[in-house]
Amino acid sequence: MSRKIRDALRRREVVRVDRNATVREASRLMTANGVGAVVVMDGDALEGIFTERDVLTRVVAADRDPDETSLSEVMTTALVTLGPDDWALDALRLMRDIGFRHVPVMENDRIFGVISLRDFVGAELQQADLEE
Repeated sequence: MSRKIRDALRRREVVRVDRNATVREASRLMTANGVGAVVVMDGDALEGIFTERDVLTRVVAADRDPDETSLSEVMTTALVTLGPDDWALDALRLMRDIGFRHVPVMENDRIFGVISLRDFVGAELQQADLEE
């Protein structure tokens, strides 16, 4: 089951949000689009990523007001990125090792997608079905 990240991505649409958006705005975008993370942009430049886990740990648990907290205050900025032609299995190992569930995928300094643990579930189940 050797495949590239570009083949593992279930969806290519990337939900983007400006760094000055509020946590509530980003949360509503995640809900409306059925995603667990949004990429935070400054124009075309990737600045960070904001995830459901960030909402819980950096906003709710920290008693921050989601209407008054901008993403620039609570997003993850220590980004690890991958390329679309990296191996999917290497991405999965990286996610396990660093504890991230979502990793931005960049191609030619532009956002290509966001690989998530969810992208691997279908292939793993399909492989298990074949082995039965």
